[in-house]
Amino acid sequence: MLRKIDDWLSVVERQLLGWSIIIMAINTVANVVARLCFSSSLFFSEELNTFLIILVTFVGISEAARMGRHIRMSAFSDMLGPVASKVLMIIVTLGTALLLFILAYYSIDYVAGLVKTNRLTPSLRIPMYLTVLIVPFGLTVTGIQFVLAALTNILKPGVHLSYRVEDTYEDNLDTHL
Repeated sequence: MLRKIDDWLSVVERQLLGWSIIIMAINTVANVVARLCFSSSLFFSEELNTFLIILVTFVGISEAARMGRHIRMSAFSDMLGPVASKVLMIIVTLGTALLLFILAYYSIDYVAGLVKTNRLTPSLRIPMYLTVLIVPFGLTVTGIQFVLAALTNILKPGVHLSYRVEDTYEDNLDTHL
């Protein structure tokens, strides 16, 4: 059941990411053409791209965590044995999840503050809170991905970057000689 929900969420995230990038590209090209041909930029272009960048960032971190493609420093854990490396991965994933949940809490507080102010965006005149509503969602879903990674490391053999991806280390030194 959890896997099906996560598979569905992954499809939705990938669609959002893909379409957001396409819309940003079209918007940017249209703005450049408008500037060159009509000596006037599209009034909403910068604002729309800002919203899309926020969306790509906070949806993208969840997808990166799901696929084990997040940034990590593995030099120290590579020097450890398998048991110590696994313990370190559990500590790191739980610590990262905790940090993400704390940030999600503060972002919810921020969004609630924006709702109270009734601020509108300058160009598109939409409520400001709608532009950052994806932030608490992305942080929470990413935190859940890290909790799942920790549980996978606790319950399964091997070291796992996410609940879907097991960490592998290949020594490529011999192939380059």
